[in-house]
Amino acid sequence: MRHVIDAHFDLLLDVAVQREHGKRNVIVSDYLPGFVAGGVHTIVAAIYIDNKFLPEMGLRKALQQISALHAEAHESPDKIMVCKSVDDIENAKKAGKVGFVLSLEGAEPLYNDLSMLRIFYELGVRFMGLVWSRRNFVGDGSHFSPVREGKKGGITEFGVRLVEEAEAMGMIIDVSHLNDEGFWDVIEIAKKPIIASHSNCRSLADSMRNLTDEQIKAIASTNGVIGINGVNIFVADNDDESDLEHLLNHVDHITSLVGVEHVGIGLDIIEPFMKYDSPDAIAQASRKDFDVVKGHIQVPEIARALAKRGYTEEAIELIMGKNFIRVYKSSLEIREKLD
Repeated sequence: MRHVIDAHFDLLLDVAVQREHGKRNVIVSDYLPGFVAGGVHTIVAAIYIDNKFLPEMGLRKALQQISALHAEAHESPDKIMVCKSVDDIENAKKAGKVGFVLSLEGAEPLYNDLSMLRIFYELGVRFMGLVWSRRNFVGDGSHFSPVREGKKGGITEFGVRLVEEAEAMGMIIDVSHLNDEGFWDVIEIAKKPIIASHSNCRSLADSMRNLTDEQIKAIASTNGVIGINGVNIFVADNDDESDLEHLLNHVDHITSLVGVEHVGIGLDIIEPFMKYDSPDAIAQASRKDFDVVKGHIQVPEIARALAKRGYTEEAIELIMGKNFIRVYKSSLEIREKLD
C-alpha cells in the first residue's frame, strides 16, 4: 500500500474557528472521510495566521490552532494522531489512523524571539516555513502577483539564526512563499535537505510563488523535495488550462530536470477555506482561485494519471509519499536520536 502524504493543508484555520463555536471532532466529521476515501495517510497541517491578527495576535492564534489539533486527536484517538517523528508517522499508518504533522507557515508567531522556537518544537512543529507572502523578521515573501514595494531583501540576521537553530533541533526548512533573494540565502545557509512544500514550476506558470529551473535544481542538490501545488494560479497562466493534466506537467518538468526523487504532492487545497477570505482580497485578486484537485478524495486520480503517462509503480510511490519520507528521515530523526 502506498504511503500518501499531502505536504501542505491549511485545515487548522477552519478547525480552530469551528471549535471556538462549540463544535467538536471537526476533523473526523468534515475531513476524515475525504482522507480515507483518497487513501491519504499523512497530512502536514499548516499553521497560518491571517494578516488581520498580526502582529499582536500571531502567537495566540498559532497556539490556538495547535491546541485545536491536539484536542481533536484526544477526542478521536482511534482515528487521528499528532505525529512528532517518522516512527509516529509510520505507526499511525500501520494503525489505520491519519497522522498529522505540524508546520509553521511563516515565522510571524515567533515575532523576533528565537526562544519561542523550542516551545513550538515541543508542541510538535516539525516544519519551518520561513515566510508567507509578506515581510516578517526573517525575510521577504513572494507575492502572488506584482505589487508596489521598495527593494526586496534576503534573509535577515534573525532569519540566519532561525534556520540554523531549526535545523539543529530537527526541523525541516520550507522555502515555499519565500522570495528569490531569500531563497538563495537559504541555499547558502542550510546544511540539511530543504523542501518547497507547495510550489510549482515558474517556467510553466509565471507566478513568483513558483520556482525557477535553477531553484528546482538547487533544492534537489540538497536532496530535498518539491510538493506540487493544485491551486489554479500556480498550475497555468489561464484558467482554461488549469487542470490535472497541466498540474502533472509540473511533475514531468521537475522529473526531467532533477529526477523523480525530488517531487511530491503539497496540494494546498483552498476551496474549503475561501469562506474566510476578506471581500477586499477577493476584489483585488486578478483571478479567482480554485482547486484543480477537488479535495483529497480525488488524490487517487493523480496516481492513475501518472500511470497513464508511463510512470512506474515505484516512481508513483516516490511521488505520492516516499520522497517526503526520505527527507523526514534525514532531518526529523536528528532530535529523536538526541532524545
